[in-house]
Amino acid sequence: MQAQARQQQWGGRGQGASPATKGALMRAIRYLGKQRRSAILAYGALVVATLAQLAVPQLVQNMIDAVTRGTVANTILKLPALVQGVAASRAGTTVDQLKIDQANAESLLINAAIFIVAFAAMRGLFSFVQAYMAEKTSQGVAFDFRNEIFAKVQRLSFSYHDQNQTGQLMIRATDDVEKVRLFIAQGLVLAAQAFLLLSVTLVILLATNWRLTLVVLPTLPIALVLFMFFGAVTQPLFIQVQIRISRLNTILQEALAGMKVVKAFAREKYEQERFDKAADDLFAQSLRVSRTFAFLFPIIFLIAQLGQAAILYFGGKQILEGTLALGEYQKFSLYLIYVFFPLGQLGFIISLMSQASASAGRIFEILDAKSDVTDKPDAIALPPIKGKVEFKDVTFRYFGSGEAVLQDVSFVAEPGQTVALLGATGSGKTTIINLIPRFYDVTQGAVLIDGYDVRDVKLDSLRSQIGIVLQETNLFSGTIRDNIAFGRSDATDEEVIAVAKAASAHDFIMSFPQGYDTPVGERGTTLSGGQKQRIAIARALLLDPRLLILDDSTSSVDLTTEYHIQKALDNLMKGRTSFVIAQRISTVVNADQILVLDRGKVVARGKHEELMENSPLYAEIYHSQLVGDVEVEQAEAAPAAQEA
Repeated sequence: MQAQARQQQWGGRGQGASPATKGALMRAIRYLGKQRRSAILAYGALVVATLAQLAVPQLVQNMIDAVTRGTVANTILKLPALVQGVAASRAGTTVDQLKIDQANAESLLINAAIFIVAFAAMRGLFSFVQAYMAEKTSQGVAFDFRNEIFAKVQRLSFSYHDQNQTGQLMIRATDDVEKVRLFIAQGLVLAAQAFLLLSVTLVILLATNWRLTLVVLPTLPIALVLFMFFGAVTQPLFIQVQIRISRLNTILQEALAGMKVVKAFAREKYEQERFDKAADDLFAQSLRVSRTFAFLFPIIFLIAQLGQAAILYFGGKQILEGTLALGEYQKFSLYLIYVFFPLGQLGFIISLMSQASASAGRIFEILDAKSDVTDKPDAIALPPIKGKVEFKDVTFRYFGSGEAVLQDVSFVAEPGQTVALLGATGSGKTTIINLIPRFYDVTQGAVLIDGYDVRDVKLDSLRSQIGIVLQETNLFSGTIRDNIAFGRSDATDEEVIAVAKAASAHDFIMSFPQGYDTPVGERGTTLSGGQKQRIAIARALLLDPRLLILDDSTSSVDLTTEYHIQKALDNLMKGRTSFVIAQRISTVVNADQILVLDRGKVVARGKHEELMENSPLYAEIYHSQLVGDVEVEQAEAAPAAQEA
């Protein structure tokens, strides 16, 4: 059911835009407000560079006009003096003006060339500023997104992580953020430049030759319709691409994390087939996107070419009719490039925008996710606790529906008591210890610590007073000391060593050449299971908690190691309320209270001797699961005790 729900959640999306996707890109663009200074510099430089670019066609016209007038002047002034006046009159000028044009032609040409070079240099300088600041802005937005995603994932409740795969979350914090960043760095800048070029150029063209401008105007709404149509078509395609990338990443992450299991069960071929299938799906979807854009780009260029052909025809006709000068036509042609150039970039802008829109929607699905476990608005800080824990008629269902994992569970653990939880797999032991630090909220009933409902206190104040050693030991990259001091980074070396000795970890740590500075490797791969378990115990003990939770904390150690750990824990549990899940006799026979669970209910409670007499289920568990360890444990414990 859970796997099916995940498949529906991750795979079912993408058939259309999810609610988070709609308007997600504009919401992402608003993050520019957090990078206001660099964004203003980027777009300010863009405006200056674009205006410098727009000045060039006018300078080119000035050069052509200067050359044309100079050529006409040279030709007429070479004629006999008697006919110069007539020729000048026919050319629409005077002899004096021709002499001025002849004298100024070269200087005008030089000035125009100098200005063209100057504007080119200005454009180059401000284009550099624009590109650098746009990249800085996009990196700042990506930085904000990644930090927000990580912070959000940290705050989301366990139920969210139960339903969502690690690989899926990772791809959203990396690849999806990069897609949005790329659009902000390039696509958004190109779109702004295209809008500025189009609007200013159209004004200039209308002022230059409005009849010729009307010829090119019909191409613009056609291009706009194409822009909107392909944007709507390609966005769902890019959503599917991101989903397939996520699936591929999930398979890769799982295979790498479980490489030892894969090799142990000779499942390399199966994992390769899974990866190949996911890679094929991604390849096929990428081809669908490529086919779409392979169709789009030729259409855009066709529209541009049709517009240019129309201008060539109607412009040439005006030149023949004498209503359009050669320099003015050349300027018009150059400005026309600034109309068609953005159209040529349209496909690239659509591609970046569609990818960014799809990715932004996936990012905001995480940022908008609701956590099942949060602080109430009026939550108070939990005062230093004494350690009384009470379950009052607790019923719990995962994800709020389905069969109850716990049903009407009630018990009281007094301060300093050790409570052992015993039962078959799936009986609810782990669920009980997950409810104490409020990893999940109860469906019905209440969990009280020193009389405070855990839902009424702040999470940090609650969890900081609980030491937890989970069944699955997680260590982080860094040194052994870093991992022991994970909950208290300000701990002194003496404190770290003290808890390591208490957890029977000091001796094996000192056997390493680097001692407490020994790197543990990714997920603690350089340590054995028992060594990782003891470091995890030391990590919990460093907090000096009033509540201690040990989830099968000696399951990965041999009996001799367990004996040392258990003796240390016996001393350390004094004065602390301790909840212990274990499958060995030594962890339960000395407990102050044993809770026997069956199918989510507490079916028996009491001490070992009482339960042996009054609980057939406990006696059965004792004889079938625990009693076999007694003789071996005694044999192992005897020499260990002599050493002690």
